Amino acid sequence: MKRRTFLVAGVAAVLGGRAGAERFEFTLTEDQWRARLNDLQYAVLREEATETAFTSPLNNEKRKGTFHCAGCDLPLFASDTKYDSGTGWPSFWKPLPNAVGTKPDPGLFGSRTEVHCRRCGGHLGHVFDDGPQPTGKRYCMNGAALTFAAA
Repeated sequence: MKRRTFLVAGVAAVLGGRAGAERFEFTLTEDQWRARLNDLQYAVLREEATETAFTSPLNNEKRKGTFHCAGCDLPLFASDTKYDSGTGWPSFWKPLPNAVGTKPDPGLFGSRTEVHCRRCGGHLGHVFDDGPQPTGKRYCMNGAALTFAAA
């Protein structure tokens, strides 16, 4: 029985599921997450969904401040690293130190790199190598996974 449990967890980890994945310091039960988040936030943060492009008000947010995880309120991105990528999702060229984690995200059309909150594991979006300098990165985030705190 132990071997079967290990194999199931291993297969889920290889396929990109959360089973067998790293543990996070901020955890809630599924019911607690559902009570804390609206339906779209839950789908994005906990089920790795993607919101429709150009629908998040945070895509047009231009004030000084900080973008936080909508799941656990961890500060993730400073507003001075945000830019208009033209993709329809809030985009940044650099996260705050020790704010995000990444993992491979294999798919039918190739592999991407998934970005998640390092504290709660909530899915934020993906990072690509077509961003502006100085990093050359585009952290393409779902607005539903974020909140904004004005400075």
